[in-house]
Amino acid sequence: MNKDLLVARLNLHAVLQNIEDLVRLDPEMAEVSRSWNTSIQFSVFRGPAAYLEFKNGFCRHGVGVHPSPSIRLFFLSPGHLNRMFRNESMPIPLKGFKQLGFLKTDFAKLTARLEYYLKPASPMPEDPVYITIRTTMLLNTAVHAARELALLEPTCMKVAAATPAGVLQIGVLPDGPYAHLSMASGAVTAAKGPATKPSATMTFRDTRAAHALLSGEQDSFLAVAEGEVLLHGLLPMIDNIGLIFDRVEKYLA
Repeated sequence: MNKDLLVARLNLHAVLQNIEDLVRLDPEMAEVSRSWNTSIQFSVFRGPAAYLEFKNGFCRHGVGVHPSPSIRLFFLSPGHLNRMFRNESMPIPLKGFKQLGFLKTDFAKLTARLEYYLKPASPMPEDPVYITIRTTMLLNTAVHAARELALLEPTCMKVAAATPAGVLQIGVLPDGPYAHLSMASGAVTAAKGPATKPSATMTFRDTRAAHALLSGEQDSFLAVAEGEVLLHGLLPMIDNIGLIFDRVEKYLA
């Protein structure tokens, strides 16, 4: 397994997608990006690609190549991209040279705000709105990262192969967020929102309970024992996907 490649896929497909929710949930970032009409392509040489499209006050994350991006950012290797995500390197611009100022100022506000939620300073803010946004991002990151691990990481590939086919829905009471992961004949898909017909559900009693478990502050077995998370349906699926979730931090710490 190429660890740099796996981490690059996690950065592009699991971390970058949080910009969608950042623009949707954070009022300040919504205002910053409200008038943007641009798309940014991130591409690794002979490797993964993803893009962000900003339009009409919304952001859409996509896997692969945008048909006509405004800006193209190129990376010589997966390691090059990973260093950028650690603020240790810069991409190579191939298109959109006139928008380099935009990347360094306006777009940089979004990436800094994303880090504010995903890698908070100590002590972490206790504001309920902050906790809700951070919990949403942790949930969506975990689900999308689990997909990449199930497809590429040797241990997780074995776990995924032994997992019953079906859909696991993860949600937070009373009003979400929700996300779900589908397993079927070697295919793994991750998506935001509730599932139509879940085979199993993992439901947190509230946002605080979800945040405690997703951030690693709470043990999963203790959370179940104390009724902070309710499990229903195909339990072998929940157990196996839980094992995959446990390995996400190893690559995205």
